[in-house]
Amino acid sequence: MAYIGQAVKRKEDYRFLTGRGTYTDDLVLPGMVHAAFVRSPYAHARIRAVRTEAALKAPGVLAVLTGEDLAQEGVRPMPVGWLLPTLKIPPRPVVAKDEVHHVGEVVAVVVAETRAQAEDAALLVEVDYEPLPAVADMRKALAPGAPELHPGAPGNVAFTWEIGDEKAVEEAFAKAHRVVRLELRNQRLIANAIEPRASLADYHPGTGEYTLYTTSQNPHVHRLMHAAFILGIPEHKLRVVAPDVGGGFGSKIYPYPEEAALLVAARRLGRPVKWAARRSESFQMDAQGRDHETEAEMALDAEGRVLGLRVRTLANMGAYLSLFAPAVPTYLYGTLLSGQYRIPAIHCRVTGVFTNTTPVDAYRGAGRPEACYLIERLMDVAAAELGMDPAELRRRNFIPKDAFPYPTPVALVYDSGDYERALDRALELVGYRALRQEQEALRKEGRYIGIGLACYIEACGIAPSKVVGQLGAQAGLWESALVRVAPTGKVEVYTGTHSHGQGHETAFSQVVADLLGLPLEDVEIIHGDTARIPFGMGTYGSRSAPVGASAIVRAVEKVLDKARRIAAHLLEVAPEDLEYQEGRFQVKGVPGKAKSFQEIALQAYLAHNLPEGMEPGLEATAFFDPQNFVFPFGTHVAVVEVFPETGEVKLLRYVAVDDCGHQINPLLVKGQVEGGVVQGIGQALFEEAVYDENGQLLTSSYMEYAMPKAPYLPAIEHDATVTPSPVNPLGVKGVGEAGTIAATPAVANAVMDALRPFGIRHLDLPLTPEKIWRALRDKAPVAAD
Repeated sequence: MAYIGQAVKRKEDYRFLTGRGTYTDDLVLPGMVHAAFVRSPYAHARIRAVRTEAALKAPGVLAVLTGEDLAQEGVRPMPVGWLLPTLKIPPRPVVAKDEVHHVGEVVAVVVAETRAQAEDAALLVEVDYEPLPAVADMRKALAPGAPELHPGAPGNVAFTWEIGDEKAVEEAFAKAHRVVRLELRNQRLIANAIEPRASLADYHPGTGEYTLYTTSQNPHVHRLMHAAFILGIPEHKLRVVAPDVGGGFGSKIYPYPEEAALLVAARRLGRPVKWAARRSESFQMDAQGRDHETEAEMALDAEGRVLGLRVRTLANMGAYLSLFAPAVPTYLYGTLLSGQYRIPAIHCRVTGVFTNTTPVDAYRGAGRPEACYLIERLMDVAAAELGMDPAELRRRNFIPKDAFPYPTPVALVYDSGDYERALDRALELVGYRALRQEQEALRKEGRYIGIGLACYIEACGIAPSKVVGQLGAQAGLWESALVRVAPTGKVEVYTGTHSHGQGHETAFSQVVADLLGLPLEDVEIIHGDTARIPFGMGTYGSRSAPVGASAIVRAVEKVLDKARRIAAHLLEVAPEDLEYQEGRFQVKGVPGKAKSFQEIALQAYLAHNLPEGMEPGLEATAFFDPQNFVFPFGTHVAVVEVFPETGEVKLLRYVAVDDCGHQINPLLVKGQVEGGVVQGIGQALFEEAVYDENGQLLTSSYMEYAMPKAPYLPAIEHDATVTPSPVNPLGVKGVGEAGTIAATPAVANAVMDALRPFGIRHLDLPLTPEKIWRALRDKAPVAAD
């Protein structure tokens, strides 16, 4: 049976749906104790003293660790994993000792026999703060005389970065028929994974070995950062285990201060120490996403063809640089500004800014949603100003399908694409022409529906390692796989990626079962444990299928090659005289002369009759480092109705046509797209992390931070086109972030389209009823445009 391409139900869902998943907070170790963190209530303050006497006398308390204690232990600041030429890297302590720079920063950790005792005692730690002026707004942080966060970053500038040809852009604008300008914000967002972060640290004094169970998207990166760069211990002395993880959306890629503090506490006490974040801590301390302010200009000729694009962006980095934060508003953003379009000249300049807010890092899509929102809003505004249909303007500027591989003016080379086909299919599904007619008719009745398009592109499966190293990455971005065949022919696959809701155990099993001609249940996928996996770079940036599954394919090919040589030896023919079908090696043209995969596996371990010089056993390890990124794409269409009396937005329809190359499992693809679309709708209509001028997070619970809910959403109509990628053996492209990237501009464009009769050109996200109502006050519909 062919499994690849089949909508196989998820293997892992049985344990999740029956409550048998094992998450970090489910773990209990003998002698385990609990930690609670003392956090700064100030966005910026000097620490005069930390008094722990009262806390230490509290019932059950075993230890109180301060920044001074960790300094004496030799604990180093949190590392930064992506470097830029102008980057300023202020030290980010695991536990603050002299100053705090954002609300929630850790000032002390209390360990007690129970969680309640630890949390009660944390309230008894007295911290003598000297409040200092704080700044949360980027533009105010850059203003002369603004409070400076770090002496090593004058003017609160973390970096300046640019890409593209500025002179070519100036020349393009000089000959433009029309220039479209837009100022827009990508507001700050909070990841909100279902499972809050949690960690359990253990230390074995007899061997000097640590084990950290934690909610991680990439255990090996956690191990490397904590061992080599923070604790200064040999890497092989730290094992990191990420059991079942309930979502991440980027927020669990990077190491956090709490994890390092727990490892130190476990070593000091000789007992396992657990901490699980309360939701309020997740709001404050999980790295947040987006937060751009941008001025963009697009130059067009008289026929509506884009000549050039100029972008100036301020990116809020928060109080410190999180691990991969410098890459997000630079190489994951500026390089995607060409979108699906042939734009001859692009120049982008980004200024990273420190503010007294929670650090910002990757959040689902990471830079690519920001770029897509910018270019897709500009296309809609340009179409309106040119009096063109927005679909036609996009079509006129598409990169043609025969132009691939296509080098953009911002460093990337797109692998493959057929953008017009995806647009046509989306318009067909939504009934675009009839919808436009209905829109006109309804406007005459005083009803305002809007139709919004987003033609997105994403770069994912980010590689090759040599290239990303030249761009500043301090890690390779390849992936590993170990395929181990048991003597009975059952197969274990050890992958360096990590599943936290995506369905890897099913998709990877499909790939292996297909290639080996085995039943799906004969394949087991193992991930998330540095003691069992050779090495791995984890899961983020929609890399698991194009890079992780490709490593598995390479390892299976090695296994099959050895199995073929064993079969040829047993059948007394040459290896090239064999063909492999449905789990059997058979001599070409002689169907009865064959050996099953199970017979070969057994012989590999019996080693009674192997080819001369061949080692026993049947397993193989492979590392896959692709030659290029992959570039999934598609067109999404949102249809909304806006009610002028209240400003309410109702989503009427949502059509998604995605192209992620060959699909290993269409059911998983559909799930990824639908989840991503909902997340993108969240940015468009609901979500925003709001700080006051003193750096206090005002949206620090679900009472203030709105999330999309099922009653607000229509059924998502999904279809796909297939344009295989040439850069991996499966022809696949990632899809984990596609919905999030496309949905925000699609919905925003639909709302703006509905508001066009009122003369409203642009509103910043989120498009809340209040914001729309205020914009509509005293405005009457004008003549149809």
